[in-house]
Amino acid sequence: MHRLRLLLLALFAMGAREAIAQDVSGAPGPCASPAAIAVTGNSRVTEATILATAGLRAGDTYGYRDIQRAIELLFASGQFDDVHVTCSLDDNSRATLVVTVRERPLVSKFTLTGVDRVSKKEVRDRLEQPVGVPADPGRIALSIQRADSLYEAKGFYLARIRVDSTLTPDGKVALNFVVDEGRRLAISGVRISGNSRVPDGDIVGAMKTKPEGFLFHRSGEFDELEYAQDLSERIPQLYGSRGFIDFAILSDSMIVDRELGKAMIDITVREGPRYQIGSFEVLGNRRFPTEAVKEYYPFGDQSPTLASRATGLIRRAHRNPPNTFDAARWEEAEQKLQEAYMNEGYIYARVNPIVERVPGGDSVRTVNLRWEIQENSPAIVNRIDITGNDYTWETCIREQLVLIPGQLFNRQALIRSYQNISNMNFFEQPMPAPETRPAGDAGDVDIVFNVKEKRTGNLNFGASMGQGTGLGGFVGMNQPNLFGKCKRVEVQWQFGRYINDFNGTYTDPNIRQSRISGSVTAYHTRSRFRIADLGQSTRTGGQLQFGFPVPWSYYTRLFVSYGGESVRYSEENSTLLGQLARDCRSCFRSTLGLTGTHDTRIGLPFPVDGALQTIAAQFNGGPLGGTSNFQRYTAELRSYAPLAAFGNQIFGGQPMQLVTGLSAKGGVLFGNPGPFFYSQSFALGGTQYGEQLRGYDEFSITPGGYDPTAETSSARRESFGNAYFTATAELGLRLSSALYVHAFAEGGNVWDRPREFNPTRLFRSVGFGAATLSPLGPLGLDLGYGLDKTDLFGRRAPGWKLHFKLGQLF
Repeated sequence: MHRLRLLLLALFAMGAREAIAQDVSGAPGPCASPAAIAVTGNSRVTEATILATAGLRAGDTYGYRDIQRAIELLFASGQFDDVHVTCSLDDNSRATLVVTVRERPLVSKFTLTGVDRVSKKEVRDRLEQPVGVPADPGRIALSIQRADSLYEAKGFYLARIRVDSTLTPDGKVALNFVVDEGRRLAISGVRISGNSRVPDGDIVGAMKTKPEGFLFHRSGEFDELEYAQDLSERIPQLYGSRGFIDFAILSDSMIVDRELGKAMIDITVREGPRYQIGSFEVLGNRRFPTEAVKEYYPFGDQSPTLASRATGLIRRAHRNPPNTFDAARWEEAEQKLQEAYMNEGYIYARVNPIVERVPGGDSVRTVNLRWEIQENSPAIVNRIDITGNDYTWETCIREQLVLIPGQLFNRQALIRSYQNISNMNFFEQPMPAPETRPAGDAGDVDIVFNVKEKRTGNLNFGASMGQGTGLGGFVGMNQPNLFGKCKRVEVQWQFGRYINDFNGTYTDPNIRQSRISGSVTAYHTRSRFRIADLGQSTRTGGQLQFGFPVPWSYYTRLFVSYGGESVRYSEENSTLLGQLARDCRSCFRSTLGLTGTHDTRIGLPFPVDGALQTIAAQFNGGPLGGTSNFQRYTAELRSYAPLAAFGNQIFGGQPMQLVTGLSAKGGVLFGNPGPFFYSQSFALGGTQYGEQLRGYDEFSITPGGYDPTAETSSARRESFGNAYFTATAELGLRLSSALYVHAFAEGGNVWDRPREFNPTRLFRSVGFGAATLSPLGPLGLDLGYGLDKTDLFGRRAPGWKLHFKLGQLF
C-alpha cells in the first residue's frame, strides 16, 4: 500500500509538472491553482468531509508536497482503501483537481470460532474488533498479533489465526476469526549451564516446567506463567535453601521447533558461594525475653527430625552440610515470630530479619544473622461489627466469637472466630476475610465480619407406591436457624399402609441468651429392618437434654439428658425381633445420660483441621425403673490435620485441601440390655446398621469371629456383643465445601464381654469413596476391601463391598 502511494504521487508529480511548471516568462501551470475540485468514488463519506479532511480548496495554489499531505490525511482517517489525485484540463485550459477514493466497508458482525482450550472471553478482548466502523487491515493484523501473544503465553505456540471476510448484501463486511489452536508446545528438554554445586536434576525437579516424559506419563506442556515463576521464585528458593543466597540467573532462552511443536529451554546461572551461619542476636525485644525469641531461631538443633528420617526412607532428600544457611527456613521463622507477636496483641510489631555477609573470598562464606524488632504498643480490640446478616440475629452470631472488645488483639482468636461463624453454615462460602481497621490514635483496632445470608431451611415431601407396601409418602422440615435465632427444628413424618414414623426435635443453643443449651426430642417409629431380616419394632419415646459450658474451655461442653422409650415387636417368629414379642409386650427403658464433648473441628461437614473427643455414659433401669438394668459407656476420638492446599490460599479463600484423619471409637456395656439388645448392644460391619466397618457385610463381625453367611442369612442374637472397638486412618481431598473424596484403612472387632476387649485383634479393610451434601445430609458411596474375610471352610477370601451412606461421615 505504501508503494502504491509513492507510485501515485510520482505519476501525479510527473503529470502535473508540465501544467504546474512555469513557462519561459515564469508563470505557474494551471494545475497548480485548480479552478475546481471534484470527488469521485464516495458513497458513504460526503464530499465536504473528504475535502475538509484533505484540506483542499478550489483556487488555492498547491505543490506536489501539498497533494502528498492531502493523500496521507485521507488514508489516516481510516475510511479508505485507496486514494489518488489527478488533474484534468478542459478546452479552455481550466484545471480541475479530481480526488478519487475507494471506501472501506463497515464491519457488520464479528465472530470467533475454534476457541476451546483458552478462555473465549480473553481471546475476544485481545482481538478488540468494534462493529459499525470501517474494516481496517492494520487493526486486524494488530489484533491477530495480540491474540497470538495470548496463546503463546498459555503455551500454544502452534496456534494459527486467520480472518474470513464476507460481504453482505448492504455492502458491509462480516469478519470471522478462525482459530486453529493446535496442541500446546511440549518441552523436549531443559539444559542448565553454569551450575557445579547443585545438580541439573535438582534444579529441574524444583521447576514446574518439566520435559515431557517417557510414554506420555508427563506431557511437558509449556506454560509461560509457570515458567516465569520457575525463574523468579522456585529456582532461587532452591538455591537459597542450600546457602547460595548470591545466586542469579544470567540468561534464559527457548529454541522452538514449530514444525514438531517442541522446544528446548536453556538456562544459564551463576551460583556464587555457599554461606554458613555465623553469629545470631536479637535486638529491640521487650515483650518476649531473648530466650523466648530464640526458640523461633531455626538453626539451633539441626539434627534430623523423626519425620525427616521417615521421609528419607521413602525418597532420597537433600541434606545440607552442617551449619549451612537456609534462606527458606530463615524466612519461615521470621513469619512465625511475627505471628507470635500478633497473637499477643502486637499487630504493629515489625521483625526486620538482617542477613549480614562477612567479607571473604572463599567458596564458602559466612553470614551473621540478626532480628531487629520494633514492638510498638499492643492493640486493643475496640469494637467488633457484623454486617450482612439481614435474617440471623447478631447475638446468635456473637456467640461464636472467641475474641471480644476490650481484650488484646489475638490473630489466632480472630481466625478461630471466623471459622466458628463459617461452621454455622448459615452464610455463603467462602466467607470474606474479616477486616481490621485502625481505631483512634492509640493503635486500637476495629474488626468487621462480613457475611452473606443463604437459604438454610428446607421442606421436602414425596409419595411412593410399591408392591407389598402400598401407597405411602413422607413430609419433612428442617430449619437450623429458626426465626434467625440459631434455634433448630426438625420434623420428619413417613406414613403409609405399613409404616407410620414421626420424629421431631427442637434445639435451643442459648436458652434465654445464656450459654446453656437445650433440646427436646419426641418420636414414634414403626420400622421394618430388612437388613439380615432383623424384623419390625415400634418405638415411642422422647428425650430432654441440657448442655453446660465448661469454665476456661470454650470448646468443651457437658450434657445431661433423660429419656424414656417404650418398645413393641411384631409377632414374626421368623425374625430376630419377632422372637421377643411374647416376652416384651410393652417394654420400657428409662435412661439418664452424661456426655462430655470437646470439639475444635473446622470446615464442617468435611473437617480439615481440629479434633473431637466425646465420652458418654448411659444409666438404664435400677432406681430409674424400666424393663432392663444396664450401663453403657462409649468414647470417640477424631483428629484432622491439613497436609497441603491447592488454589486460592489467602485468608477467606476456599482452596482444595488434602487432609489426613485418624479416629478411634469404642464402647462397653455392663449388665443385661434385655429386649433392647438390638439397639444398645454393639453390632459391627457395613454402614447401614450398628457400628461401621467398611468392606464387610452387616452383622458379619461377631464375638465368635467372622460370619461368611451374614450376607444371605438372618441376624442372630450371637451377632451382638457388649464391647467393640474400631479405628480408621483416612487420606481425603476436600474439593469444596460440598464434595469430598477419600481413601481409608480401618479395623475393628466386637466382643461378648468387656473383659475380652483386645484391640490387637482387629478385622481390617482398605478402600476409597466420595461424599457430597444432599437435603437429607451428607450422602456417600464407599468401596471397601475386606482383608480378613474367609469362606465357609475358613480359608482366606478377601473381597470388595460397596456401601451406601446417608448422614454418616468419617
